[in-house]
Amino acid sequence: MNKKHILLITICSLILYSCSLSKENKETRKSIDGTWELTDVSYEGTQGYFKSTLFNDADSKCFKGSEWFFRSNNSTGFYNIMNDGCPTGQRNIRWSIQDVNGVPSQFQFKYIDEKKNDLNGGYGYVFKVASLNQNQMKLTTDVNVDGDIVTLALQYSRKSL
Repeated sequence: MNKKHILLITICSLILYSCSLSKENKETRKSIDGTWELTDVSYEGTQGYFKSTLFNDADSKCFKGSEWFFRSNNSTGFYNIMNDGCPTGQRNIRWSIQDVNGVPSQFQFKYIDEKKNDLNGGYGYVFKVASLNQNQMKLTTDVNVDGDIVTLALQYSRKSL
């Protein structure tokens, strides 16, 4: 082989290696795979009552009891709001787990249509994976409320794999 072929093979190998997921990331993704119920929406680090709209979609109370489905093999899923008095229906999402300092610790998602096309120009939502096991998952994110940092916490319970 000449030097150009060796260089090309080396570059392709580096690109493929750098784009692959870590073993821990793959395990985290598989742990999330399945159907979950959002059992609680809470605000940590402060006192008081909060009225908020989540994901530019619906009032936070509408999300309690919502069904979330995650498919790890193609990074798609949906959530379904079913509460009376709320904008019900299924919202399709693309989701991923991002490594931070080599640790799979951030969950992110964005809206997609039925054909899996992005709906909001690449914008989405990022959460810290605060805890995750076979039956429970907690996602958190810090938000600014009148100059104070409040942690929005989403607590999920697994319904099925």
